[in-house]
Amino acid sequence: MKVCLIAEGCYPYLVGGVSSWIHSIIKLFPNIEFNLITIIADRSISGKFAYQLPDNLTEVHEVYLQDVDWIGKYNYGKKPVKLKKKEEEALKSLIIGKNIDWMTVFHMFNRKNISINHLLMSPQFLDITKEYYTLRFSDITFSDFLWTMRSIYLPLFFALKCMPPKADIYHCVSTGYAGIIGSKALSLYSGAKLLISEHGIYTREREEEIIKAKWVQGIYKTIWIEQFRKMSKCAYYFADLVTSLFEQAHSLQIQLGCPEDKALITPNGIEVKNFENIPIKEPDDPYINVGAILRVTPIKDVKTMINAFYYAHEKQPRLKLWIMGPDDEDAEYAADCHELVRALNAENIVFTGSIKTTDYIGKMDMTILTSISEGQPLTILEGFAAKKPCIATNVGNCHGLIYGEKDSFGDAGIVVSIMNISEITAAILKLAENPSLAKKMGQNGYNRLMAKYRSVYMEENYKRIYKTLAEMSGVTYTEKAFVLER
Repeated sequence: MKVCLIAEGCYPYLVGGVSSWIHSIIKLFPNIEFNLITIIADRSISGKFAYQLPDNLTEVHEVYLQDVDWIGKYNYGKKPVKLKKKEEEALKSLIIGKNIDWMTVFHMFNRKNISINHLLMSPQFLDITKEYYTLRFSDITFSDFLWTMRSIYLPLFFALKCMPPKADIYHCVSTGYAGIIGSKALSLYSGAKLLISEHGIYTREREEEIIKAKWVQGIYKTIWIEQFRKMSKCAYYFADLVTSLFEQAHSLQIQLGCPEDKALITPNGIEVKNFENIPIKEPDDPYINVGAILRVTPIKDVKTMINAFYYAHEKQPRLKLWIMGPDDEDAEYAADCHELVRALNAENIVFTGSIKTTDYIGKMDMTILTSISEGQPLTILEGFAAKKPCIATNVGNCHGLIYGEKDSFGDAGIVVSIMNISEITAAILKLAENPSLAKKMGQNGYNRLMAKYRSVYMEENYKRIYKTLAEMSGVTYTEKAFVLER
């Protein structure tokens, strides 16, 4: 059986929760041959993998959303695109309509001679854009509108132009552009099935980014948000099964258009035995160690964490903050964080860069996560595996992990409001000054992890899902290890 994973902006280039999850899934199923379609902005990071690829991941296909098909090779007047009437109507439904003829759109981009350049510069695209403009946006400058529409459809057309390899199951790790490619694969390979596994909710995350973004203004924010909703609805429509990590995300998927009978909840899981016999805090360590295992990026709101820790440290000088994780994803933001630490003269804040989690987490007294958006963070579960309580913002499933969902294990840390420095400071001090409480919370987290979030449970869930989809597509599921024939 062959599964084609489709990921956007993560594995195998960036270390993080979703990347780690994809790596785990591939390793959990040595009996399955995996291919990977990985979507990135451009060729600048092509082949620069942060993971050693498992043996059963046999092919990696890169898709660039900003590529040379548009930049620099357009030849005006040469080989104009010729759309059939049905294709023109489908393109119109894609840009203007609510009931999009996706199958015709897919077949149009399956044509070998389709040119993204020519399509975006075609009279048909211009006419449809004019009609859309007249219907809804005639009070803004048309030339700006036209070029914005071209920039919105450029990445979508690159995703649509992708020709996925043949597989039995297409497993998208988000909706969005990944979901579009997975949906399109069904137009190429009859009998193939589509599985969508969302960690965050793609549409909601993109909405949050667009609302805060400075590069897009005014009515164009609405257009971009509608574009992402459109793509997610496509993925939900064509998917055979859709998973989410927790109840709230499950409900949100249904609100956003996912049919309820397709939607399943499959919590994350980690391998607990990896956290047995890990290095622990030395008896003579004078510090109260606070561990933040994360990427130094704006979505983790590291600046708020630094400020909150600074005020906590003023009251408890034994506190020491360890910011552990890569800082090369957003170099400007990382530089700002380092500068903030220098400006505060906060000597008890350490940036370690990328680390092996098990080398450090046992030495911490608590973990902390100040994100402004999350799904079901693996870093909290890893802290629980080491019996560490967690301070986390109330995003994603952090509340459920820390305070529990329909269980009686007790609090496993403290949930705080997003960007609330005083609450975060108070939470750090509460755990720092009550070691017995911190220990009890760490044990509660461990008990919750053992009951609900072990990798064996995740493996059972996905084995059941893969078996179901294999049966639906008439493919034999075998436990025999996959061996690549050379």
